[in-house]
Amino acid sequence: MTHAIRVRRVFIATLLLTAIITTFPGAPASAMRTQERRPHTISAITICPIPWQHGPREVKRLIGCVARFYGVGAGTAIAIAYRESKFQPRAYNARSCAKGIYQHLCRYWPTRADDYGFAGWSAFNARANIFVTMRMVRQYGWWPWR
Repeated sequence: MTHAIRVRRVFIATLLLTAIITTFPGAPASAMRTQERRPHTISAITICPIPWQHGPREVKRLIGCVARFYGVGAGTAIAIAYRESKFQPRAYNARSCAKGIYQHLCRYWPTRADDYGFAGWSAFNARANIFVTMRMVRQYGWWPWR
């Protein structure tokens, strides 16, 4: 069998597989489940693409951007983040077991992250911590941090 015939067979098999997947969209169920489970994760990566890993200045910029996106007061969000962690994503309080920019308690973080589309993300990830906090504030206000 020549190389050209093999290439044509691979191309035809690819076309057939694409047609089957397009015709029967339930086939790639595992991919669909993952996307449905974490809808905010995808948007969180594209919204405010600020590299928070570059330091406190970038964390502050990310907080302002996400706060404006969710209609939360950016000044208050920045002031509370400074009070809680001084914009340090690795901030940790051993006495209360509070983590991250907004010092979420260890026992609450997994549920909050899951509820707001960041299941499995660390509280030390500034992007996840900020997005979860801004969505919580939009829903409940700042009372947990007052």
